[in-house]
Amino acid sequence: MSILLEETSNRLLPRIVLIACGSFSPPTPMHLRMFEIARDHFEMCGSHKVIGGIVSPTHDAYGKKGLAPGKHRCAMVKLALQSSSWIRLSEWETLQDGWSRTQAVLQYHQNFMNNYINSPDLDNMNGDDNHVPGWLPPSLRERRDPVQLRLLCGADLLESFAVPGLWAEEDIEDIVSNHGLVVISRSGSNAEKFIFESDILTKYQRNITLVTNWVSNEVSSTMIRRLLSRGQSVKYLIDDLVIEYIKQFGLFQSKT
Repeated sequence: MSILLEETSNRLLPRIVLIACGSFSPPTPMHLRMFEIARDHFEMCGSHKVIGGIVSPTHDAYGKKGLAPGKHRCAMVKLALQSSSWIRLSEWETLQDGWSRTQAVLQYHQNFMNNYINSPDLDNMNGDDNHVPGWLPPSLRERRDPVQLRLLCGADLLESFAVPGLWAEEDIEDIVSNHGLVVISRSGSNAEKFIFESDILTKYQRNITLVTNWVSNEVSSTMIRRLLSRGQSVKYLIDDLVIEYIKQFGLFQSKT
């Protein structure tokens, strides 16, 4: 009986999908650990049901130093996600004509999920394109209630909101008010301070979920690229399949 009551309770919980945007050049374990940490938080709180996770690599036109071509970054993310049953890759950003703002990325995925849930005719949902993207959570249509897409990020994204000219204020407001943030912060960091110092973030702080990561992992993509360019080993720092892919294509100045 208790199991039945628990399942009934879970079905009534608001559903959310987590999306992480970034370079993923290359993807690191911490990129994916954030999803697990966030889902654990919501399950322990009993406030929401996380039904899916999306990794969305940025377009090549983003132009960040050390950015591998999108086809390689997507391939590496696919390899890194082979062991995950609920986190999926979205190639949508990399296939656009140019770089997409984070707000536009969130809006596209949210709109597609809304249409997918509400469309009575799946075959005609996309007009001439009947392809259902692989990033869609498989349980999306099990219920007809709305699903909210939330941006999953680290505390450094909150800091970047304060950098002059980096973000449009209307984009920040749209992201936080209409989607929401799930921020994974390190122990000892002061994410609350960044929220307090921002009028927009303070206004919509009810839509910001702060989660402390108590198991620190400082391995970044930048660190991986630096080691590879020096011909040093990155084994046990990133997925073995990703390492083999990097060597196969000679990415990040690595030795084949």
